[in-house]
Amino acid sequence: MAKSAMFEGLVFDERRNAAPVKYVGERPCYVVDEDGFLRHIDAAEVDQQVLDYLKGQVDQHRDLAVSGMLDLMGKNDIFTKAAVESSIDNIDQAVGQEIPEQSRQWLGMMGFRVIIDDGGHVVEIEMPTGGIEEDDDY
Repeated sequence: MAKSAMFEGLVFDERRNAAPVKYVGERPCYVVDEDGFLRHIDAAEVDQQVLDYLKGQVDQHRDLAVSGMLDLMGKNDIFTKAAVESSIDNIDQAVGQEIPEQSRQWLGMMGFRVIIDDGGHVVEIEMPTGGIEEDDDY
């Protein structure tokens, strides 16, 4: 069970209202106000959809992503490369791991937004260089 909502502060409903995080017991949920009815949507389900999409994007540009990470780290040895590739392979399994608040704020300032419908399905991911639309598979 996820202990935190990974994308807290970055999830919005289709009306562009923020979906704050509330806890039902120990389970984090994004809350969507559907005409006065507060719908609690399991954060892990939304976060998994986002991670699946991000993994797909990274997989499409895997060589560029790996070389960019190696450059950013200032390392280019085979062990670091293997560690980066393993991290990419397992990115979709990171549900519930907390993203530091400063990093989430930075993502928000850069224009990263997750748009969900009232049922908790991701319909759009806004990114600084583009996004996905409702009809795309991810």
